[in-house]
Amino acid sequence: MARIKYYYDTETCKYERIKTSTGDLILNTLGIVCLTVAMAVGLLILYGTYFESPKELMLKNEVKEMEFYYENLSAEVEKLHKQLSNIEYRDDNIYRVVLGAEPIDKSIREAGVGGLDRYEDIKNKSILHADLITKLSESVDNLRRKIYIESKSQDDVVNLAESKEKLFAAIPAIQPVANKQLIALASGYGLRIHPIYKVKKMHTGIDFAAAIGTPIYATADGVIDKLNVSFSGYGKMIEIDHGFGYRTRYAHMHGFAVRQGQKIKRGDLIGYVGDTGLSTAPHLHYEVFVNGVHANPVHYFFNDLNPAEYEKIIELASIENQSLGM
Repeated sequence: MARIKYYYDTETCKYERIKTSTGDLILNTLGIVCLTVAMAVGLLILYGTYFESPKELMLKNEVKEMEFYYENLSAEVEKLHKQLSNIEYRDDNIYRVVLGAEPIDKSIREAGVGGLDRYEDIKNKSILHADLITKLSESVDNLRRKIYIESKSQDDVVNLAESKEKLFAAIPAIQPVANKQLIALASGYGLRIHPIYKVKKMHTGIDFAAAIGTPIYATADGVIDKLNVSFSGYGKMIEIDHGFGYRTRYAHMHGFAVRQGQKIKRGDLIGYVGDTGLSTAPHLHYEVFVNGVHANPVHYFFNDLNPAEYEKIIELASIENQSLGM
């Protein structure tokens, strides 16, 4: 029950009852309501300024977590860039140098991705941290392109290595007969006295003096291209095609241990020393061709000899004497 209020009237010298009009009552009520609303709005503003809603807290935590993963991912991408740079350096400065190939031009390795702006969709959307997403996307695309270029380069290096391996196997590199003591070399390459005509003629190979039946070995990998038998000239003779422009000839043989078209490896037995054809004593006449031109065979014994032995055989081969056959 509402309390009744009075006031003292000096004219009547009595306490009179205070009467509240309907208008005053309405105004008072409205004032209280407005004050309450104002206080509520102020409290909401204060809460929104200094306190976060559960949803805002959740979003803020998600953003922090995304930033954490972004930093880790960026660090991993940067680490991959450094590892790839090391591989590129070894590719250009070691592998390709050893294999005699030109390094990949820097402009090719560093070239950007062409075309329109690949990240326009990201930039046009109101995405939080769109600049970070764009930067990381560019780094990943750059890494992907460099990996593709390097993978192609590694394929080339493998092919070059395989080709070089075949080339090294195709180069004549050993003596065709056992000659550890270096005493079998009877006549070298160059102008020599012909054993029949007794005049100086070009001797296009090297003669190894050996007993009939001494094994003869292929000096490089290849294919038996010719097996020829003649009562004059080279007598029984084998020619091997080694590929890459290399070819060898073995003449005055006693017999063959291979057949025409057979593939052979360096060091394989191909026949035996003889005294057939235009020959004055049992020996092997050995020739080397490079791109169809005669070469001095003494320069193709590098797998057999150490430096001192090589110097010795060069000296022996340079002596101008009489050859033992053609």
